[in-house]
Amino acid sequence: MPTPLGIDVSPRAIEIAQRKAAERGVDTTFKVLDAMRLDTLGESFDTILDSGLFHVFDDDARTRYVTAVHAVLRPDGHLHLMCFSDRQPGDWGPRRVSEGELRAAFGSGWRIDSVTPNRFDINPGPGTPTAEAWLADIVRLAPR
Repeated sequence: MPTPLGIDVSPRAIEIAQRKAAERGVDTTFKVLDAMRLDTLGESFDTILDSGLFHVFDDDARTRYVTAVHAVLRPDGHLHLMCFSDRQPGDWGPRRVSEGELRAAFGSGWRIDSVTPNRFDINPGPGTPTAEAWLADIVRLAPR
């Protein structure tokens, strides 16, 4: 089984992830990389996990992100995506994503197997240590 790879655009986030992996005895490789540049890895994947990235993009960047993931996810591979939900009350925190927006972003070339309500554990913010989220299982379709 290949060694899992974690990426983040923030060197500090990568340092923290490396430390936590070492403390937990997890064999993982980490790289500082912009998710829009996944194709520069020269690799493809059966599974991609997105925990809290999709919701930070505006509409144009979302399109580029979906294209970047499609380029490196093998046909029949799964993208497991968790993003902030429009079900979250208030206006603090990241941009909210509706289920419709999530489904619309993954049109041609994708199959959405599920979108279910979930919750993010977050650093305590105004009023609550959790936030409403969507958890989606999205499959890259094989070319026809």
